[in-house]
Amino acid sequence: MRPSKRAADELRPVTLERAVSKHAEGSCLVKFGDTHVLCTASLEERVPPWLRGQQRGWVTAEYGMLPRATGDRMRREASAGKQSGRTQEIQRLIGRSLRAVVDLEALGENQITIDCDVIQADGGTRTASITGAWVALHDCLEWMKSRDMIKKQVLKDHIAAISCGIYNGAPVLDLDYAEDSTAETDANFVLTGAGGIVEIQGTAEGAPFSEEEFGKLLGLAKSGINRLVDLQKMAIL
Repeated sequence: MRPSKRAADELRPVTLERAVSKHAEGSCLVKFGDTHVLCTASLEERVPPWLRGQQRGWVTAEYGMLPRATGDRMRREASAGKQSGRTQEIQRLIGRSLRAVVDLEALGENQITIDCDVIQADGGTRTASITGAWVALHDCLEWMKSRDMIKKQVLKDHIAAISCGIYNGAPVLDLDYAEDSTAETDANFVLTGAGGIVEIQGTAEGAPFSEEEFGKLLGLAKSGINRLVDLQKMAIL
């Protein structure tokens, strides 16, 4: 039995609330159960120096956790003078995931930065960030389209992410912290709406997992991401 009493293939309650930031060109407050992340998309009409003159744009991401996103107050990374390796790894993952479904040439010489700020953490902050970031990016691109800043379709597909793991010997979907902290295997899956695999991160915390178990985790991830993509589609109607 899972601590949350959910079925093995059951997501936590998921919501995607758009236009929560007055100033950002696109924004989404995403909730995976008790994990809450504010995603904002900011447009700059320029590109990084290494992209100048190449007639294409860029999408990047930054990620952070507020001091009381967890049970005990965390020190702000800014006060430490540098980002942790975990933070850098997660924000690079978010950026890679979004760029996988973006036509950078159609974006033109513009840069969109997605900020993912974790308000409350209960496991799966990176997967929630990717799922909500897509909505914020979509709305930023719609903002640009309404001002004739882009002429072609920039987004090629949806992108969403979900965690899966082996908990008490059974494959389960969408780990909360109680499960994630004690799971025998923990994996994050990033897939497109069409089912293409963008990234898989999987780790055996105890005994190695088998190919059969991996197949079951992938199957759970596909079904979960199909539901997340449906929620994205409903959110942007």
